[in-house]
Amino acid sequence: MLTRDYDAQLRRAENLSTNHPASKEILAFYCRIVSFQKSLLTQIVTSSPCERGTREFAPLRHSLDLTLLLPHFRPFLALIKDHAPQLLAVAAYELSTLPSDDWIELLTSYWQSGALPESAVENEFDASLSATSEHSPLATRHSPLPQSPLTPFFPRAFLLPYAALLASQSQVPPTTSTPNTCPLCGALPVLGILRPEGDGAKRSLLCGFCSTEWNYRRLLCPHCNESDETKLPVFIADQFPHIRTETCDTCRTYLRTIDLSKDGHAVPTVDDLAALPLALWAHEHHYSRLYPNLLST
Repeated sequence: MLTRDYDAQLRRAENLSTNHPASKEILAFYCRIVSFQKSLLTQIVTSSPCERGTREFAPLRHSLDLTLLLPHFRPFLALIKDHAPQLLAVAAYELSTLPSDDWIELLTSYWQSGALPESAVENEFDASLSATSEHSPLATRHSPLPQSPLTPFFPRAFLLPYAALLASQSQVPPTTSTPNTCPLCGALPVLGILRPEGDGAKRSLLCGFCSTEWNYRRLLCPHCNESDETKLPVFIADQFPHIRTETCDTCRTYLRTIDLSKDGHAVPTVDDLAALPLALWAHEHHYSRLYPNLLST
Protein backbone atom coordinates (compact mmCIF):
# COMPACT_ATOMS: atom_id res chain seq x y z
CA MET A 1 0.00 0.00 0.00
CA LEU A 2 1.35 3.41 -0.99
CA THR A 3 0.43 4.89 2.40
CA ARG A 4 3.32 2.89 3.85
CA ASP A 5 5.67 4.89 1.62
CA TYR A 6 4.38 8.08 3.21
CA ASP A 7 4.83 6.64 6.70
CA ALA A 8 8.45 5.82 5.84
CA GLN A 9 8.98 9.37 4.58
CA LEU A 10 7.63 10.84 7.80
CA ARG A 11 9.83 8.63 9.98
CA ARG A 12 12.92 9.42 7.92
CA ALA A 13 12.25 13.16 7.96
CA GLU A 14 12.03 13.10 11.75
CA ASN A 15 15.33 11.23 11.96
CA LEU A 16 17.12 13.56 9.54
CA SER A 17 15.83 16.64 11.34
CA THR A 18 17.76 15.50 14.39
CA ASN A 19 20.96 14.71 12.51
CA HIS A 20 20.87 17.72 10.16
CA PRO A 21 19.54 20.74 12.10
CA ALA A 22 20.09 23.06 9.12
CA SER A 23 17.38 21.16 7.27
CA LYS A 24 14.94 20.94 10.18
CA GLU A 25 12.62 23.72 9.00
CA ILE A 26 12.30 22.50 5.44
CA LEU A 27 11.78 18.91 6.59
CA ALA A 28 9.07 20.02 9.03
CA PHE A 29 7.23 21.73 6.18
CA TYR A 30 7.71 18.69 3.98
CA CYS A 31 6.13 16.51 6.68
CA ARG A 32 3.02 18.70 6.52
CA ILE A 33 2.84 18.07 2.78
CA VAL A 34 3.43 14.33 3.14
CA SER A 35 0.74 14.03 5.82
CA PHE A 36 -1.73 15.75 3.49
CA GLN A 37 -0.69 13.54 0.57
CA LYS A 38 -1.18 10.42 2.65
CA SER A 39 -4.66 11.57 3.71
CA LEU A 40 -5.56 12.48 0.13
CA LEU A 41 -4.38 9.12 -1.15
CA THR A 42 -6.47 7.30 1.46
CA GLN A 43 -9.57 9.26 0.47
CA ILE A 44 -8.96 8.65 -3.25
CA VAL A 45 -8.60 4.91 -2.72
CA THR A 46 -11.73 4.84 -0.54
CA SER A 47 -13.76 6.85 -3.06
CA SER A 48 -12.52 5.10 -6.19
CA PRO A 49 -11.09 1.62 -5.46
CA CYS A 50 -9.23 0.05 -8.37
CA GLU A 51 -7.40 -3.23 -8.74
CA ARG A 52 -3.74 -3.20 -9.71
CA GLY A 53 -3.09 -4.18 -13.32
CA THR A 54 -6.41 -3.01 -14.78
CA ARG A 55 -4.68 -0.11 -16.56
CA GLU A 56 -2.45 -2.18 -18.79
CA PHE A 57 -0.45 0.21 -21.01
CA ALA A 58 -3.08 2.94 -20.51
CA PRO A 59 -1.69 6.48 -21.03
CA LEU A 60 -1.31 7.80 -17.50
CA ARG A 61 -1.71 11.44 -18.49
CA HIS A 62 -5.11 10.74 -20.05
CA SER A 63 -6.56 9.72 -16.69
CA LEU A 64 -7.07 12.90 -14.66
CA ASP A 65 -10.32 12.83 -12.66
CA LEU A 66 -10.83 16.31 -11.23
CA THR A 67 -14.29 15.49 -9.90
CA LEU A 68 -12.47 13.25 -7.44
CA LEU A 69 -9.64 15.66 -6.67
CA LEU A 70 -10.92 19.22 -6.85
CA PRO A 71 -12.82 19.22 -3.51
CA HIS A 72 -9.49 18.65 -1.76
CA PHE A 73 -7.61 21.52 -3.40
CA ARG A 74 -8.86 24.30 -1.14
CA PRO A 75 -7.81 22.47 2.06
CA PHE A 76 -4.41 21.90 0.44
CA LEU A 77 -4.01 25.61 -0.28
CA ALA A 78 -5.04 26.41 3.29
CA LEU A 79 -2.37 24.05 4.60
CA ILE A 80 0.34 25.72 2.50
CA LYS A 81 -0.88 29.20 3.45
CA ASP A 82 -0.65 28.35 7.16
CA HIS A 83 2.66 26.47 7.22
CA ALA A 84 4.82 27.38 4.21
CA PRO A 85 7.63 29.93 4.05
CA GLN A 86 6.32 33.44 3.44
CA LEU A 87 6.56 33.68 -0.36
CA LEU A 88 4.93 30.30 -0.87
CA ALA A 89 2.26 31.11 1.72
CA VAL A 90 1.39 34.33 -0.11
CA ALA A 91 1.18 32.45 -3.42
CA ALA A 92 -1.16 29.91 -1.78
CA TYR A 93 -3.41 32.69 -0.51
CA GLU A 94 -3.55 34.31 -3.97
CA LEU A 95 -4.50 30.99 -5.55
CA SER A 96 -7.18 30.42 -2.92
CA THR A 97 -8.94 33.62 -4.01
CA LEU A 98 -9.27 32.48 -7.63
CA PRO A 99 -12.41 30.78 -8.99
CA SER A 100 -12.48 27.01 -9.39
CA ASP A 101 -12.18 27.32 -13.18
CA ASP A 102 -8.68 28.70 -12.62
CA TRP A 103 -7.82 25.76 -10.38
CA ILE A 104 -9.05 23.38 -13.07
CA GLU A 105 -6.85 25.10 -15.61
CA LEU A 106 -3.81 24.98 -13.32
CA LEU A 107 -4.21 21.31 -12.46
CA THR A 108 -5.07 20.21 -15.99
CA SER A 109 -2.17 22.11 -17.51
CA TYR A 110 0.33 20.59 -15.09
CA TRP A 111 -1.11 17.11 -15.55
CA GLN A 112 -0.61 17.39 -19.29
CA SER A 113 2.89 18.87 -19.35
CA GLY A 114 4.42 18.79 -15.86
CA ALA A 115 8.00 17.45 -15.68
CA LEU A 116 8.14 16.76 -19.40
CA PRO A 117 11.33 17.73 -21.26
CA GLU A 118 10.91 20.95 -23.20
CA SER A 119 11.16 19.08 -26.48
CA ALA A 120 8.35 16.73 -25.50
CA VAL A 121 5.99 19.60 -24.75
CA GLU A 122 6.28 20.64 -28.38
CA ASN A 123 6.06 17.26 -30.07
CA GLU A 124 3.18 15.08 -31.15
CA PHE A 125 2.91 13.41 -27.75
CA ASP A 126 1.97 16.71 -26.15
CA ALA A 127 -0.33 17.58 -29.05
CA SER A 128 -2.24 14.33 -28.58
CA LEU A 129 -2.67 15.11 -24.89
CA SER A 130 -4.03 18.55 -25.67
CA ALA A 131 -6.49 17.05 -28.13
CA THR A 132 -8.11 15.05 -25.34
CA SER A 133 -8.95 18.28 -23.50
CA GLU A 134 -10.50 20.31 -26.30
CA HIS A 135 -13.70 20.71 -24.30
CA SER A 136 -11.97 21.59 -21.02
CA PRO A 137 -11.59 25.13 -19.59
CA LEU A 138 -8.17 25.21 -21.22
CA ALA A 139 -9.81 25.43 -24.63
CA THR A 140 -12.09 28.36 -23.79
CA ARG A 141 -10.33 30.43 -21.18
CA HIS A 142 -8.91 33.79 -22.32
CA SER A 143 -7.39 35.35 -19.17
CA PRO A 144 -4.10 33.68 -18.18
CA LEU A 145 -3.33 32.61 -14.66
CA PRO A 146 -0.78 34.75 -12.77
CA GLN A 147 2.71 33.52 -13.63
CA SER A 148 5.20 32.83 -10.85
CA PRO A 149 8.15 30.45 -10.41
CA LEU A 150 6.31 29.18 -7.33
CA THR A 151 3.07 28.28 -9.13
CA PRO A 152 4.09 24.79 -10.40
CA PHE A 153 4.71 23.69 -6.82
CA PHE A 154 0.99 23.59 -6.09
CA PRO A 155 -0.25 21.20 -8.79
CA ARG A 156 2.92 19.12 -8.45
CA ALA A 157 2.57 18.54 -4.70
CA PHE A 158 -1.20 18.12 -4.89
CA LEU A 159 -1.35 15.70 -7.82
CA LEU A 160 1.63 13.52 -6.88
CA PRO A 161 -0.33 10.99 -4.77
CA TYR A 162 -2.88 10.54 -7.55
CA ALA A 163 -0.20 10.14 -10.21
CA ALA A 164 1.69 7.64 -8.06
CA LEU A 165 -1.51 5.66 -7.45
CA LEU A 166 -2.27 5.44 -11.16
CA ALA A 167 1.33 4.44 -11.84
CA SER A 168 1.14 1.67 -9.23
CA GLN A 169 -1.96 0.32 -11.00
CA SER A 170 -0.34 0.44 -14.45
CA GLN A 171 1.96 -1.86 -16.31
CA VAL A 172 5.05 -0.34 -17.89
CA PRO A 173 4.86 -0.72 -21.68
CA PRO A 174 7.55 -2.89 -23.27
CA THR A 175 10.58 -1.10 -24.68
CA THR A 176 13.63 -2.13 -26.67
CA SER A 177 15.82 0.65 -25.28
CA THR A 178 16.73 2.28 -21.97
CA PRO A 179 14.62 5.45 -21.81
CA ASN A 180 15.94 8.55 -20.08
CA THR A 181 12.38 9.67 -19.34
CA CYS A 182 9.66 7.82 -17.45
CA PRO A 183 8.27 4.93 -19.52
CA LEU A 184 4.79 5.56 -18.09
CA CYS A 185 4.34 9.33 -18.34
CA GLY A 186 7.36 10.68 -20.22
CA ALA A 187 8.58 12.85 -17.33
CA LEU A 188 12.15 13.63 -16.36
CA PRO A 189 13.83 11.81 -13.47
CA VAL A 190 14.10 13.72 -10.22
CA LEU A 191 16.59 11.30 -8.62
CA GLY A 192 18.83 8.34 -9.22
CA ILE A 193 18.79 5.40 -6.81
CA LEU A 194 21.51 2.83 -6.31
CA ARG A 195 20.56 -0.53 -4.82
CA PRO A 196 22.92 -3.37 -3.91
CA GLU A 197 23.29 -6.02 -6.59
CA GLY A 198 25.97 -8.69 -6.48
CA ASP A 199 29.29 -7.07 -5.62
CA GLY A 200 28.16 -3.62 -6.73
CA ALA A 201 25.04 -1.51 -7.08
CA LYS A 202 22.44 -1.12 -9.80
CA ARG A 203 21.07 2.29 -10.76
CA SER A 204 17.46 3.20 -11.38
CA LEU A 205 15.82 6.55 -12.07
CA LEU A 206 12.86 7.95 -10.13
CA CYS A 207 10.19 9.82 -12.09
CA GLY A 208 9.57 13.41 -11.00
CA PHE A 209 5.86 13.18 -11.91
CA CYS A 210 4.45 9.76 -10.97
CA SER A 211 7.27 8.22 -8.87
CA THR A 212 7.79 5.30 -11.24
CA GLU A 213 11.25 3.70 -11.12
CA TRP A 214 13.04 2.23 -14.09
CA ASN A 215 16.50 0.73 -14.58
CA TYR A 216 19.21 2.86 -16.16
CA ARG A 217 22.87 2.40 -17.01
CA ARG A 218 25.27 3.82 -14.45
CA LEU A 219 27.77 5.34 -16.89
CA LEU A 220 25.33 7.31 -19.00
CA CYS A 221 24.08 10.88 -18.68
CA PRO A 222 20.26 10.81 -18.56
CA HIS A 223 20.14 14.20 -20.26
CA CYS A 224 22.52 14.10 -23.22
CA ASN A 225 23.49 10.38 -23.29
CA GLU A 226 27.17 11.11 -22.70
CA SER A 227 28.94 7.81 -21.91
CA ASP A 228 32.59 8.89 -21.61
CA GLU A 229 33.49 8.19 -17.98
CA THR A 230 36.00 11.05 -17.93
CA LYS A 231 33.16 13.49 -18.65
CA LEU A 232 30.87 12.10 -15.96
CA PRO A 233 32.56 13.05 -12.65
CA VAL A 234 30.85 12.10 -9.39
CA PHE A 235 31.13 14.23 -6.24
CA ILE A 236 30.38 13.09 -2.71
CA ALA A 237 30.39 15.33 0.37
CA ASP A 238 31.70 14.00 3.70
CA GLN A 239 28.47 15.19 5.33
CA PHE A 240 26.35 12.99 3.04
CA PRO A 241 28.46 9.94 2.12
CA HIS A 242 25.48 8.08 0.64
CA ILE A 243 24.43 10.90 -1.71
CA ARG A 244 26.18 11.24 -5.06
CA THR A 245 26.13 14.33 -7.24
CA GLU A 246 26.50 12.73 -10.66
CA THR A 247 27.50 15.46 -13.11
CA CYS A 248 28.00 15.70 -16.85
CA ASP A 249 30.65 18.04 -18.19
CA THR A 250 29.17 17.82 -21.67
CA CYS A 251 25.73 19.28 -20.92
CA ARG A 252 26.53 20.72 -17.44
CA THR A 253 23.60 18.99 -15.78
CA TYR A 254 23.61 16.79 -12.70
CA LEU A 255 21.53 14.07 -11.16
CA ARG A 256 21.48 13.54 -7.41
CA THR A 257 21.63 9.83 -6.62
CA ILE A 258 20.89 8.16 -3.30
CA ASP A 259 23.14 5.14 -2.69
CA LEU A 260 21.16 2.61 -0.66
CA SER A 261 24.14 0.26 -0.66
CA LYS A 262 25.82 2.75 1.71
CA ASP A 263 22.77 3.63 3.80
CA GLY A 264 19.93 1.14 3.67
CA HIS A 265 17.80 3.35 5.94
CA ALA A 266 17.72 6.23 3.47
CA VAL A 267 14.42 7.26 1.88
CA PRO A 268 15.52 8.85 -1.41
CA THR A 269 13.01 11.70 -1.67
CA VAL A 270 13.56 12.72 1.96
CA ASP A 271 17.35 12.39 2.03
CA ASP A 272 17.45 14.48 -1.13
CA LEU A 273 15.61 17.34 0.58
CA ALA A 274 17.97 17.29 3.55
CA ALA A 275 21.07 17.72 1.38
CA LEU A 276 20.90 21.52 1.12
CA PRO A 277 24.69 22.10 0.86
CA LEU A 278 24.87 19.93 -2.24
CA ALA A 279 22.59 22.27 -4.17
CA LEU A 280 24.80 25.22 -3.27
CA TRP A 281 27.90 23.33 -4.40
CA ALA A 282 26.34 22.47 -7.75
CA HIS A 283 25.27 26.06 -8.35
CA GLU A 284 28.73 27.38 -7.53
CA HIS A 285 30.24 24.95 -10.05
CA HIS A 286 27.72 25.90 -12.75
CA TYR A 287 25.81 22.63 -12.93
CA SER A 288 22.03 22.65 -13.40
CA ARG A 289 19.85 19.96 -11.92
CA LEU A 290 18.14 17.81 -14.52
CA TYR A 291 14.82 18.21 -12.68
CA PRO A 292 14.40 19.86 -9.24
CA ASN A 293 12.85 18.16 -6.26
CA LEU A 294 9.55 19.34 -4.86
CA LEU A 295 11.09 22.12 -2.75
CA SER A 296 13.92 22.97 -5.17
CA THR A 297 16.68 22.18 -2.67
